[in-house]
Amino acid sequence: MKIQRKMLLFVLIGLLIVASGCTNESQSEKSMQSKTEEEVKFEIIQAEDINIKQIHGIGYPGNDQALYIATNTGIKMYKESKWLEMTTNQHNYSSFQAVKDGFITSGSLNKGEEPTDSLGIVQSNDKGQSLSKIAFHGENHFYFMAASYFGNGIYVINQEENDQLDLGVNFSTDNGKNWTTSELKDFTADSLGMIAVNPANEDIIAMSTMSGIFYSEDNGNTMKLITDPYMVTALTFVGDNLLFSSVENEKIHLKMINPKSGEQTTLSIPFLDYQNPITFLAVNPHNDQQLAFTTYTNDLFESTDNGTKWINLLQDGKTEPE
Repeated sequence: MKIQRKMLLFVLIGLLIVASGCTNESQSEKSMQSKTEEEVKFEIIQAEDINIKQIHGIGYPGNDQALYIATNTGIKMYKESKWLEMTTNQHNYSSFQAVKDGFITSGSLNKGEEPTDSLGIVQSNDKGQSLSKIAFHGENHFYFMAASYFGNGIYVINQEENDQLDLGVNFSTDNGKNWTTSELKDFTADSLGMIAVNPANEDIIAMSTMSGIFYSEDNGNTMKLITDPYMVTALTFVGDNLLFSSVENEKIHLKMINPKSGEQTTLSIPFLDYQNPITFLAVNPHNDQQLAFTTYTNDLFESTDNGTKWINLLQDGKTEPE
């Protein structure tokens, strides 16, 4: 299925407003830093002030016990009731996916303005100290990327034509070495949206759209609508099930669905104005009682008991006053 340029203008950015060669070479973060940053020793330190302007993803990497938040000024971490940040690699991360060995991300170098400042797709297995190239370094950065937590599957939505990727959804099942364009048969929504990948089976994906959730068991080549046609602003897998947020009748909901049976359950959440929809969802694959979500105005909530009780960690991107 060929995705028109006009459609790509609505790729998840629209959702949030309303609600290289493919080589697998490895490189330390040194070449991805400015000269000033090269002189700074990497440390994870307690953050003195949290004031996040843009959140571009959240997750629970398997090599840490913290909630990671990808922002336009680097990765922030919430661990043991404390906010932490890195002294280096404070880049503009435009997308983020936690995986069992660390995290995969995209974006651009801090204060980068040229196309060559693009990170492409990079991975860190040492809590952000170094970034290893996966693909497209210096060529592309992706706002919409997803990966299998335990596997080697990576998906991106490409919004700019290039020699390596077609417009639309592209995927790799070998950690970025080779790429294929998803055919998106039976996809009837008028916009693309956030992609979630089954943590244990990289062939299975789901996509949130303004017209519901579309589900695929063959890398997005064929898609099936598994919800009513309401707006879905965020989703993530919990095992083989999907946790998602919808906007229905000017109310924000958090639900779980079994893609096979269609059976749904509703989770309780704090009141959210319908103009402040949920933008990102995360579940700890090693503890599915631990959930987190962000909102359009950069609120952050976390639960350690499957949504029975929520703690407001950020309000408008800032820590709440004590």
